[in-house]
Amino acid sequence: MDLKQIEYFVRVAELGSFTRAAIALDVAQPALSRQVRLLEVELRQNLLVRNGRGAQPTEAGKLLLEHGRGILHQVERAREELGRVRGGLAGRVAVGLPPSIARVLAVPLIRAFHARMPEASLSIMEGLSSGMRESLATGRMDIALVYNATPASDVDLTPLVEEDLFLVQARGRGGARGLRRAMPLRELADLPLVIPTRPNAIRMQVEAALADLGLRPRIALEIDAVAAILELVVDGAGCAVLSRNAVQTSGRPQAFDMRPIGNPRFRSHLSMAVSSQRPTTLTQQSTQELIREIAGQLLAS
Repeated sequence: MDLKQIEYFVRVAELGSFTRAAIALDVAQPALSRQVRLLEVELRQNLLVRNGRGAQPTEAGKLLLEHGRGILHQVERAREELGRVRGGLAGRVAVGLPPSIARVLAVPLIRAFHARMPEASLSIMEGLSSGMRESLATGRMDIALVYNATPASDVDLTPLVEEDLFLVQARGRGGARGLRRAMPLRELADLPLVIPTRPNAIRMQVEAALADLGLRPRIALEIDAVAAILELVVDGAGCAVLSRNAVQTSGRPQAFDMRPIGNPRFRSHLSMAVSSQRPTTLTQQSTQELIREIAGQLLAS
C-alpha cells in the first residue's frame, strides 16, 4: 500500500466527502478519487460508499481507517525520531486560537516554539471555538484553545485558565458610578449589547446565564470581530461583554471603561483541546506543554 493513498483515504473517511478532502489536502479531486480507487483495487475491497451526500466508510473502510491513522502516526513518529538524531523534534503542528487569545499568545508562542523546537514548524489559525472543534475532528488542527467547551468523546480537554468577563462601555458613557463595583448579572438584560453571533462562546454564555434568570439579552448589533465590536462601542452603538485581554490588546484600552459582572464573577473557561481519535506526536506533546506554560504566565487573571 502507498502511504499517500492511505493518507488520502483517511482524510476522505474523516471528512465524509471527496470535495472537502481535496480542499484540505490541496489536490485535484479527480486525482484524489483515482488514488483511493487504486487502493480499493489493490485491497480488493470497497472502502467507501459514495452517494450524493458524500462518502462513508464501509465495514472494511472503518477497519482500514483505524489502521491507517496508526500507520500515519507511526510514520510521523519515525520522522520525529530521525529529527531528534539531527538534534531536535521535527514535524508540523497546527494550533487554533480564538482572536482575543491570539493577540496575546501568538507571538510569544511562536518565539518559544522556534527556540525550543527549531527543526519543527508551527502553523497558527484563528477561529471560533465551535469551528475549531470541527477542525480538530477533521485533522486540520492538532491543538485548539476553546472557550466553555463541553466534554465529548472525540475531544480531550485540558483546563487552562479562567477569565473574568466585563461589561465594556465607551469611557464616560456609563458614568463614573459603580465602575469598580460588580454589576448584578440581571442588569445586563437592560443594556444594548454589541455581541457576536451564535455559536460564539461568549454569546452562548451570556444567553444561558440570563436564561437561568428568566431573562433575555437586548441585542443592539451582531458582529463577529472583536475589533469591530470595540469600535462600535466607542461609537455609542451599545455595550459589550468581553475579557480584559480583549480590551487591553485593542490598541486603545484607554477608550473604555470595564465593569465586573456578577457575584460570584461572570467568568469564561479556556481549555486546550486535542482529538481523542488520533495519537499525539512528541512534537505535539511538547507544544501542548509550551501552551500550558505560556497561558499560565500571560492569561491568568
